[in-house]
Amino acid sequence: MADEPLLSIRDLVTEFRTPDGVVRAVDHVSFDVGAGETVGVVGESGSGKSVTALSVLGLVQGGRVTQGEALFDGQNLLKLSGEKLRKLRGGDIGMIFQDPVTSLNPVWRIGRQITEAIRMHRDVSKEDARAEAVELLASVGVGEAENRVDQYPHEFSGGMRQRVMIAMAIANRPKLLIADEPTTALDVTVQAQVLEVLAKAKEKSNASTILITHDLGLLAEMADRVVVMYCGRVVETGTVHDIFREPRHPYTKGLLDSRPGLDHEAETLPAIPGQPPSLMNPPHGCKFHPRCFLSNGREPCRTIEPELFQIDAATARASRCHYHEELAIDPGVSSGRHADPRGSGVAGWRQLLDRIRPGRKKEKR
Repeated sequence: MADEPLLSIRDLVTEFRTPDGVVRAVDHVSFDVGAGETVGVVGESGSGKSVTALSVLGLVQGGRVTQGEALFDGQNLLKLSGEKLRKLRGGDIGMIFQDPVTSLNPVWRIGRQITEAIRMHRDVSKEDARAEAVELLASVGVGEAENRVDQYPHEFSGGMRQRVMIAMAIANRPKLLIADEPTTALDVTVQAQVLEVLAKAKEKSNASTILITHDLGLLAEMADRVVVMYCGRVVETGTVHDIFREPRHPYTKGLLDSRPGLDHEAETLPAIPGQPPSLMNPPHGCKFHPRCFLSNGREPCRTIEPELFQIDAATARASRCHYHEELAIDPGVSSGRHADPRGSGVAGWRQLLDRIRPGRKKEKR
């Protein structure tokens, strides 16, 4: 990117000590977030997505950052005191947690929680803060905000609680929003409403956004760039169109091929074989090779851990695969015996992207 990134994470390592040994949950992770950009972070549960974000904010419980830096607006967040970090959290950096039930105080009214977030970071009277809280609730689609501001969290539905979390996150017009699985446990209709609210909030504030999710459809709709994580490491990065139209890592392709087609029946849903490895005792070589359709037992995959090969510096396109060029030569190669090109897998995502984001179909690479 031509401009300096708003957030630059470099070589981040986060470890947890357990009775059985040290677990490295985040393993030398690096990526940038540009001004006004939405970066999606995707991967299976346990891949290190949420721990990466919590590490940057100094919120890791039971673990510690042992290496790396996180430069935000020119300052290293990992070197800041607890007091300075608290001033940034909820101020220049807004966080939307995946579970509003545990994030909202059950014995405080909604209005008090929002006004506290405002007054902690700005010199505002109680009356003005309350008026702002009402406006914020109305802006995220909470009806009768003037009355509901005095209600408790248990009086709100799951979707409405998530709207409250978004209102709190944008209350101080942050430069960076971090949304950690913002639609988890919500039904499909409510998910769509919450995503619309999140998109409008981002548009209003022009905040950069890190969107942590396992929902590929969400990334296809909202992300500018994508970071794919596996076993605590970044395995692929690129623009949303590069990643979804031409994946260059077998794990990414496996995730995309797991999308079932809607125009035909399938007896078995496509899936990546096996399970993610133990972070305490990961396999030698490439961590994905025991599940990889491209490895075929080749020695480099079993013995040498691949670096993050740069494919295109202009778009931060990179892949952690010894044989990523083989996917470029034959992008139709199947990641599993159940993959089917008719509206499923990578072909299906290409069709979806062309429908929902046609303006970016021919974006410069």
